[in-house]
Amino acid sequence: MDRREKLLAMFGKVRQASLDMCAPLSPEDYQVQPVEEVSPPKWNLGHTSWFFWRFILCPQGLSSPLDDSYAYLLNSYYHRAGPRNLRGRRGLITRPTIDQIYQYRKSVDDRMERLITTAGEETLEELDFLITVGKNHEQQHQELFRTEIKNIYYANEPSLRPAYLSQCKHVLPAEAANTRFVGFQGGDFEFGNTEGGWCWDNELSTHKAFLGDFALTDRLITNGEFLDFMGDGGYSNPIFWLSDGWFEVKRQLWKAPLYWERLDGKWWVFTLSGMRKVDLEEPVCHVSFYEAFAFANWKSRVDSDFRGARLPTEREWEHAARVSRAETLSANFAEEGRLHPAPAVPEKGALSAQMLGDVWEWTSSHYEPYPGFQEFPGDLSEYNGKFMNNQRVLRGGSCSTPRDHIRLSYRNFWPPATRFQFSGIRLAKD
Repeated sequence: MDRREKLLAMFGKVRQASLDMCAPLSPEDYQVQPVEEVSPPKWNLGHTSWFFWRFILCPQGLSSPLDDSYAYLLNSYYHRAGPRNLRGRRGLITRPTIDQIYQYRKSVDDRMERLITTAGEETLEELDFLITVGKNHEQQHQELFRTEIKNIYYANEPSLRPAYLSQCKHVLPAEAANTRFVGFQGGDFEFGNTEGGWCWDNELSTHKAFLGDFALTDRLITNGEFLDFMGDGGYSNPIFWLSDGWFEVKRQLWKAPLYWERLDGKWWVFTLSGMRKVDLEEPVCHVSFYEAFAFANWKSRVDSDFRGARLPTEREWEHAARVSRAETLSANFAEEGRLHPAPAVPEKGALSAQMLGDVWEWTSSHYEPYPGFQEFPGDLSEYNGKFMNNQRVLRGGSCSTPRDHIRLSYRNFWPPATRFQFSGIRLAKD
């Protein structure tokens, strides 16, 4: 398969995947925006099409009148690409209609396929990079779609909440062994995209950094362990919390992870396949950085085996994942079809389980540039660099991440109060 065929196949595959994800939706589901950080599915379908127009078709002179008509509504945060609608107002716009968004999407796809088919070799080389960026951008929105539709469905009255999945594969292993720490020897190590291949600009440049000896838990923190924190007054004792975190507890009335509900004396959780009892062995999920920090602080205080427990730095996580020989093939990603974290299963030859998939793991690291960081060229320079403030880094991917989208060097980032992502906890200590 030559470059042209590979680009056509890659483009077609990622675009079809977005359509397939929307197949279970009712028309009413496309428009809703329960909170500002959750975009409607209709907007995601349009925005990912706008992206290919703005950064590929437009510079090639392949625009249509519709592109300019929709540009204001479908731009997200690219200031150099022109003015944009406010993020929190995306769910208030009824035009274009759902059908018109699908027609626009097809128009972009048809023009993209013609461009790839007819482009000369020099243009094709440039397109290779840009289409790869567009493919990975759309995969990020596919992951967002699953977390957003979960939030959209949850906003309904409990008796009327729909299920995105007709059924969910539910793993029921024997009761797991107690969580333990696995030690890692410190030293000077390489970080960033050392494996090579395409990556986001924020994964470069590769560089050396020193780590002291450290340890990570051999699996993710479970619902059962988090329930112990809750039962010991975790959400009512400010001593465990950062000041900003305690402010969010009070402001948002947090009493449990997002999507948990107390029914008839039992904890239940809303999943993409509906409500079910909280499984004690599954990784705790949909917790903010603040909740992860508070849990680590509490655990360090109450359990002598966890004295000094904290969240790992992102470099500790990355080094441990490499040493543990974490593999994407055995991990719980979107392709598994569960769209829900699974209990830990010992991985052959791995020191720590669940380093990839299941839930994004909060680290203590602020999202900052690596030494020698250079933003993507041109208008794509706004993609990552300008968000390097007031964000925390997450690592490892989740049950909603496409398998071929993740790498050991992949750096996700969200504000510390974020809960609607599939985010969880792994502990570290010196």
